[in-house]
Amino acid sequence: MNLSNKSQILYNYKYNQSDCILRKGQYGIKSMSFGRLTVKQITFLENMIIKISKKIINSKKSVKIWNKVVLNFNLTKLSSESRMGKGKGSVYTQGVFIKPGKILFELESCLEQQAQYIVSKINNYCSLKLVLIKR
Repeated sequence: MNLSNKSQILYNYKYNQSDCILRKGQYGIKSMSFGRLTVKQITFLENMIIKISKKIINSKKSVKIWNKVVLNFNLTKLSSESRMGKGKGSVYTQGVFIKPGKILFELESCLEQQAQYIVSKINNYCSLKLVLIKR
């Protein structure tokens, strides 16, 4: 008799091929760990990339940035004073589960050293471990 054990694994450990390939940019910011990002965190990271790239590059051409993160679930929350059995609660934000190997952002029209500097600065503000990849 063959019984499979049920487990509480929330993540699929296989790579999704469409998330691991650079499509538009020359460089990509890739995650190397599991995690969860919300809308506020994604917009904060995108704004940090823009801010750091403006400091580094003084020329008139700007760095092109593509956001490849698609939000896939809603986070709900009940008030702290409510009793049990009153339902699920209202949606307060949206988020996305990040697997290792998923490309979060793509960059173009910058040098490799500048892209590496951007990734090193963003690593301080993000809970995920990020790595720079190139085409």
